[in-house]
Amino acid sequence: MSNKRIVLQRRRKKKKVTQQDMAEILDISPVYYGMIERGERNPTLELAKNIADVLDSTVDEIFFNEKLYKMNSDD
Repeated sequence: MSNKRIVLQRRRKKKKVTQQDMAEILDISPVYYGMIERGERNPTLELAKNIADVLDSTVDEIFFNEKLYKMNSDD
């Protein structure tokens, strides 16, 4: 799993939200959300923004912040 997807998964779990919940909130299929989280698909910018909003974060923090990737890869 790519580092940015680890950040996405950890933030989702910290909010105690399932992949199914995320898919319903975002109005996308659970399969598609799972593919985004596993790094098999990239979300559109609009969807990335919506994901970040649901997780009380920013697109940059979830998808682009190298410092966060390095911090989270130590776990």
